[in-house]
Amino acid sequence: MALTYVDAGVDQTKKDKAIDRILEMMRRTHDKGVLDLPWGFAGLYSLVTSPLFKKPLKHPVLVACTDGVGTKLKLARTLGIHDTVGIDLVAMSVNDLLVTGASPLFFLDYIAMGKVDQAVLLDLVKGIVDGCAQSSCALLGGETAEMPGMYQDGDYDLAGFCVGIVEKSKIIDGKGVKAGDAVIALPSSGLHSNGYSLARKIVENQDLHARFEGSTLGRTLLAPTRIYARTIRKVLEKHPVRAMANITGGGMTENIPRVIPKGLAVEIQEGAWKVPPIFGFLKTTGDVPRDEMYRVFNMGVGMVLIVAPAQAGAVLKTLRRAGEKPAIVGKVVKGNGEVRILD
Repeated sequence: MALTYVDAGVDQTKKDKAIDRILEMMRRTHDKGVLDLPWGFAGLYSLVTSPLFKKPLKHPVLVACTDGVGTKLKLARTLGIHDTVGIDLVAMSVNDLLVTGASPLFFLDYIAMGKVDQAVLLDLVKGIVDGCAQSSCALLGGETAEMPGMYQDGDYDLAGFCVGIVEKSKIIDGKGVKAGDAVIALPSSGLHSNGYSLARKIVENQDLHARFEGSTLGRTLLAPTRIYARTIRKVLEKHPVRAMANITGGGMTENIPRVIPKGLAVEIQEGAWKVPPIFGFLKTTGDVPRDEMYRVFNMGVGMVLIVAPAQAGAVLKTLRRAGEKPAIVGKVVKGNGEVRILD
């Protein structure tokens, strides 16, 4: 009996039809830097015609990030909601890139599936396109891999890759941070894309369709990660920023130390910002210790900016004009790199 690729579980025709639709969606994110090459083996992007090169940089530095969405995908599959995790995928790389002072140029995705489900695939890409649009970042290409035997039917995984650019003299590396500097927090939309192994353990016996804070528990947990590209761009156009930290896995206690020099620490005042109810629910339901909550989850803070005290008021004003609800949540002090959460 003759065997075909379809017999082995891979239907290239079905995937190709979906890719035609995907190419149409991708063009929504394209700017003048993209050189259109449909069905090409690689994506092309011109730095000369990019909108970011209206004023050519003296010493342009490329910045690259890669990340995934983690076990939040299992929750998306359980609920059958697939159009938000694509936003998460973009956010995880773009927000990391922003803290260097860079602006995103283009993004690529990798989608691996046990068997291509066109509806699920298109929902995933829709989310990725939405995330790129929020980031002013071109979706330049990607790869969809159908791997029966590696993944079960209905299973999928996502990875993303972002490239940005920054003038060398404007790279933000935290070296200028000093004791007394103000720590400004930008709100998260919820858990973002970290801590889901613990969160799923906590809610494994909960009704995900139960009402929660005007929505459902499941949809609250699936709230997409906020992308701070437009906000950060407005701040950097007007103000010097000494350091920024994307509050991802490890929370504030592990991410802020990555951007401050030796000999310094940070004190965070609990209660200085509004913690979304989902965190209190997880803490109570799972009987999670306070320190563990701050180590695993972002606790309602998605991005941190560290600025000189004299700049704090002006930065807050710019952030509010950008639609943010920022809060000064702490300060830099002498120490050994730790983050202390004060009652």
